[in-house]
Amino acid sequence: MERNLSSASNPTENRGVIFMGPNEVEVKGIPFPTLELDSTSSPVESERQKRSCPHGAILKVVTTNICGSDQHMVRGRTSLPGGHMVLGHEITGEVVEVGPGCEFLEVGDICSVPFNIACGRCSACKRGDTGVCLNVNPARPGAAYGYVDMGGWIGGQAEYVMVPYADFNLLKFPDRAQAIEKIADLTLLSDIFPTGFHGAVQAGVGPGSIVYVAGAGPVGLASAASCHLLGAACVIVGDMIPERLAQARTFGCETIDLRNEGSLRDHIQQLIGGEGRVDGAVDCVGFEARGMGAGAAKEVPAQVLNDCMSVVREGGKIGIPGLYVTADPGAEEASAQAGNLQICIGLGWSLSHTLSTGQCPVMTYHRELMQAILYDKIKIADAVNVQVISLDDAPKGYSVFDNGAAAKYVIDPHAMTGQIKAL
Repeated sequence: MERNLSSASNPTENRGVIFMGPNEVEVKGIPFPTLELDSTSSPVESERQKRSCPHGAILKVVTTNICGSDQHMVRGRTSLPGGHMVLGHEITGEVVEVGPGCEFLEVGDICSVPFNIACGRCSACKRGDTGVCLNVNPARPGAAYGYVDMGGWIGGQAEYVMVPYADFNLLKFPDRAQAIEKIADLTLLSDIFPTGFHGAVQAGVGPGSIVYVAGAGPVGLASAASCHLLGAACVIVGDMIPERLAQARTFGCETIDLRNEGSLRDHIQQLIGGEGRVDGAVDCVGFEARGMGAGAAKEVPAQVLNDCMSVVREGGKIGIPGLYVTADPGAEEASAQAGNLQICIGLGWSLSHTLSTGQCPVMTYHRELMQAILYDKIKIADAVNVQVISLDDAPKGYSVFDNGAAAKYVIDPHAMTGQIKAL
């Protein structure tokens, strides 16, 4: 099918956000996408592959979000070398071209793109484990756009992007005008809303639950809002940044400033009484965790995991959507650099805890969560404080976000939302 060029000033040009080196990103010219992937020139050996994508679609990016997972790479905490990768795995876009193997999408459709790339054909996809698809990454199960060791797929913090297996992957919004009106909420369906919801489901959250959410960044706030959506009676959020804790309180969460002295269990006991144990917990921090109280400045990669085991009741569940990596070259300790953390697993074992890890399988949740947005059952953009910025402001967005801003920065490359604010 021919491209729809009506809204593209020059459809042969493209720009994207490139990781240049630790704490440095730039907006640069990049090739216009085609219905193929060729990452054979990547300096990361595990990313190298070449394949035709007749099942794909090319999207004009409507919105694309900056994620905390991107920040791990930008801080230099992964094996990614600078200068070649287009970042961005949280994408919402308008279809401008479909491949000959794409049957059900049309030019002009506005769709959410799950950050997991999935073929829809392998045994993992057929059982719903789309976060660990077996066919899209030659190095390991699972792939994502614009992320190191995840198959070499081009990221979506750009003006245009190619999405493979488009019929399977894309979630089409039912009404274009409504989609643009609610885009600040719908843009979160590509990752953090399903991811936060998944963490709450993993933690066993249901009507009347008392739950602890570690981290008040965008995923933590999305998880806390998801806990409310699932019927939790009390949602407690812990973080070290006062502005983020204040944001959590705007939609009814209790909060704990982890810079204060005392154990997490002591703080929770002050809030809920009893033994200071909750029904479930969600780790929305991951491997760059820090200590508490006087040790808050020191990295303690397993802090959150051990804290969660210390406060979850017997037989309770812990969801772990926070990112953990097999190698962290920026870690302070040699063991952590190799992905080995000092987890007090005996504590969790003795209490019969269930710990659930891994990427969220976005397609398990995104259609129902879309409906919750469209029918005004949740205001997820308000909960995470979405701020829409231009593509040119993306580098500044990364910097401000890294300094602890209580906001979710959403890039609008073509000024389609009418919501852009200057940073």
